[in-house]
Amino acid sequence: MLPEDARIISVDDHLVEPPHVWVDRLPARYVEDGPHVVDRPEGDVWVYEGREYTQTLTSAVAGRDPSEWNRNPIRFDQIRRGCFDPKARLEDMDIDGIHAQMQFPSWPRLAGTLFYVDGVDKELSRLCIQAWNDYIIDEWCATDPHRLIPLVLVPFWDVEAAAAEIQRTAARGAKTVSFPENPAPLGLPSFHTDHWDPFFDAVQECEMPVSLHFGSSGQTSYVSPDAPYAVTSALLGQNAMNAMTEIVFSPVLVNFPRLKFVLSESGIGWIPYLVERLDQMWHEHRHYQDINFDVRPSDVVNEHFWSCTITEPFGLSVREQVGIHNILLESDYPHADGSWPNSRKRAEELLADVPDDEARRVAELNAIELFQLEGV
Repeated sequence: MLPEDARIISVDDHLVEPPHVWVDRLPARYVEDGPHVVDRPEGDVWVYEGREYTQTLTSAVAGRDPSEWNRNPIRFDQIRRGCFDPKARLEDMDIDGIHAQMQFPSWPRLAGTLFYVDGVDKELSRLCIQAWNDYIIDEWCATDPHRLIPLVLVPFWDVEAAAAEIQRTAARGAKTVSFPENPAPLGLPSFHTDHWDPFFDAVQECEMPVSLHFGSSGQTSYVSPDAPYAVTSALLGQNAMNAMTEIVFSPVLVNFPRLKFVLSESGIGWIPYLVERLDQMWHEHRHYQDINFDVRPSDVVNEHFWSCTITEPFGLSVREQVGIHNILLESDYPHADGSWPNSRKRAEELLADVPDDEARRVAELNAIELFQLEGV
């Protein structure tokens, strides 16, 4: 079970960007075209290069009964302050029993892909990425550097600029980078090319794990066009399966053997099946394909991949097959999958039948070691 003194470190949470993130940080000539919030009758609206984007309640449901959830536009004064204020976030973490958190973006999408997909002026897009990172490091995480873990973005459409941003932010304390779980759906080269080598070289040099969040590629599991979102959400593990399989059978980990990948909001129960299947494919088909001939996929996964669980009793029941050192916890505040203000209680229930040393490892030690969280 979870020891009373064990701390919970969540490696997948989200913030709702406050209105001043880009207004305060972009060069003056870009402020008008850069992201800013305007008051509209339907709610607070982000405006970027003249285009308007509404925020919906589903991105910030913490504290609301599920019967109140909807996808209607919202205003900042309609959601918990902890969604967008780091001091209030720390208070909500105390209520929730969470010691430390890592936040992914909301409005610019999980890997900042909005700036690539929608951005016309790519220099402005690059500066928007840099501004988000500066906000995270200088303001959000600086509120309590021991409890708020800095995740950064990169202008991934320019691989050299992406590598430079890794170097810049790593020197300032960044612990991980959010990257599209599959760049191909975005019209970019796949992991099976050498296009990303400068980025991976920088990440490896800085010893920074790469966080691949469900949906960050802009493409979720294929479902019927008229299927409710519940279908897509239920199948979120498929994105993680696709990402892991692509990378395992790509040259990435052959060329960069110290890389580490985190599958965020992935679940873990599917991993034993997939690893078994990958080993079978490797055993039968490696002789005539351009894949790593020498190392079994199961060994690659064990050494290079970490996965996250929210509420998954079955996943914990097969933890030995998953790898006890490869499991992380997440609370997903303030999204619908989260359980604020009961995350500590949920973790205790989830780990009730797990030996104390393993429960502590899942709750905190794996994250501390993976992200090199000194002083947490």
